[in-house]
Amino acid sequence: MSPETRPGLYRGFVLHDRVRPATNRFKYGAYMVYLPLSGMDEAAAGARLFSHNHGNLFSVWDQDHGPRDGSPLRPWIDALLDEAGVDLDGGEVCLLTIPPVLGARFYPISVWYCYHSDGTCRAALVEVHNTFRQHHNYLLHERGAPLDWKSKPKVRKVFHVSPFIPLDAEYNFTFGEPGERLFVWIDDVVEGSHLLLAGMDLRRHDLADGPLTRTFLRLGPMSVRALILIHWQAVKLALKRVGFYRTPEPPAEETTL
Repeated sequence: MSPETRPGLYRGFVLHDRVRPATNRFKYGAYMVYLPLSGMDEAAAGARLFSHNHGNLFSVWDQDHGPRDGSPLRPWIDALLDEAGVDLDGGEVCLLTIPPVLGARFYPISVWYCYHSDGTCRAALVEVHNTFRQHHNYLLHERGAPLDWKSKPKVRKVFHVSPFIPLDAEYNFTFGEPGERLFVWIDDVVEGSHLLLAGMDLRRHDLADGPLTRTFLRLGPMSVRALILIHWQAVKLALKRVGFYRTPEPPAEETTL
């Protein structure tokens, strides 16, 4: 089966479900774009409302991802994969991310799906941003072997995201292979037991002016929406007297391999 490498608009919902020390659950509509690194300009040419490295209603900017200096993204991810012992043999890499709307930027999570030329996914890079203008990457891989979509990769949490969750924790990831449906779930494990389930469940639409227009009219600018809702949930947690953790220094290494 060939991997999904066509540009797309994925729309659905984001869910957070916290179980302790106070329960807190919320679900809201969300959308992201899914773009092959080799075809971003072609994707932009197919929709008047979407641009690559240019201002528009919807856009994606190289300077917001990877090396964050505006340089091409493929050499950067290839270098990381090489360091981790992962060879794609020229296969495609696709970026799933929130598109800035009218220049408004905020990326709670972006995922890079790294496909081998034989169609198997060999790695997933998870970019995480917090609300303190910091970021970190987690590279999930099996040292070059194909990733099992049914597996649940685990990593130690090294980057502070929420002031209501300690840094001493573990992430358990669950991925669904991108296709007509796409999902990512993250189980936040603290002190050996489940604390929070966070993730998204999205359905594919064409990256075209019609779906983009309907998405904007229904959900507005996703970056602004996500930032407002994150702060609103923080207020609710504070009112529930959930413990607050100060922001530590980010890890010295930008990527956990």
